[in-house]
Amino acid sequence: MKWSLNLGRIAGIKILVHWTFVILLGWIVFSEMQRGSDLTTTLLSLAFVLTIFLCVVLHELGHALTAQRFGVSTKRITLLPIGGVASLERIPENPKQELLIAVAGPAVNVVIALLLWLVLPPMRDIPNEAFFSRITPANFLYLLLFINLMLVVFNAIPAFPMDGGRVLRALLAFKLGRVRATQIAANLGQLLAIFFVFIGFFYNPFLILIGLFVFLGAYSENIMVQHLDYLRGHLVREGMMTNFVTLGPAETVRDALSKLLKGSEHDFVVEQDGQVVGTLTRMQLIQAVKEEQIETPVAHIMTQDVRAFNVQDKLAEAYTELQKTKAPLFPVLENGRLAGVINSDNINEFILIKSALAH
Repeated sequence: MKWSLNLGRIAGIKILVHWTFVILLGWIVFSEMQRGSDLTTTLLSLAFVLTIFLCVVLHELGHALTAQRFGVSTKRITLLPIGGVASLERIPENPKQELLIAVAGPAVNVVIALLLWLVLPPMRDIPNEAFFSRITPANFLYLLLFINLMLVVFNAIPAFPMDGGRVLRALLAFKLGRVRATQIAANLGQLLAIFFVFIGFFYNPFLILIGLFVFLGAYSENIMVQHLDYLRGHLVREGMMTNFVTLGPAETVRDALSKLLKGSEHDFVVEQDGQVVGTLTRMQLIQAVKEEQIETPVAHIMTQDVRAFNVQDKLAEAYTELQKTKAPLFPVLENGRLAGVINSDNINEFILIKSALAH
């Protein structure tokens, strides 16, 4: 994610913290100041929150390291004020693999809670409200145990994008298949999200945020799985564009602007004698104009490191790569020569047609 601080790597996975995390820490400091807390109490509260997010990182590592065992890499784990996000390269379609990856995260929190329970002396009295209202050295680890149990319960909610939604989908997929299982899990998740929003208006506004997060997560997961199902069995050749405009590396920014205005293309493949040498986006052209490079050859401003697909590659893989990288387009090669281009718009049109034919 943009505007994230890199904390380093664990097992090759980049650990990032988003800048909005600072808002959470600032809010804690402000809250403690409002309560008249001294510096020691404020620092203890900050330490408690940071320790919680350490548990969140371990939770996400549970997902990521389990996914690695099935050949699925994780580029990064990003910490946000509402939790952590592990950016897995993909979710396995094998229900057993998805089930194991989904339960691995909460299992880490169960282990942490169990270790704390074994180490801490038993509590003699039932905790009162004051016990949970302020962090002290005496209740620090007890509250950490409680938080880990709450993370397990929260993630057990059978709604995307929580782990419980993926567990439900994996269990249903054994009998119903991935598409139908996703529809059921997503619909249940959206119902729960609406309930959260409704309750949030009366009790806690934070539930409204959680409800929106769950609703959008369930919706996007359902749409993605349906789209991949429509693309299953089809090749890039079937979804690529063969009528497109290219640029030569010696053409200038002025030439590219002329083609931009005369046609519908926003982005171009730069090729020479059928060999792809780069790509050029509309934003790169506009930036070149701002920098008064109107007569500069496009070879000087184009992107040279270009991923290309083959006509025999799976269309679903191209769709996933476009969604993941947000690249404007990919060249498509046949026998090493440029045969077409493919972008998200064209694949979405392919999906619309397949959806209409299916109904």
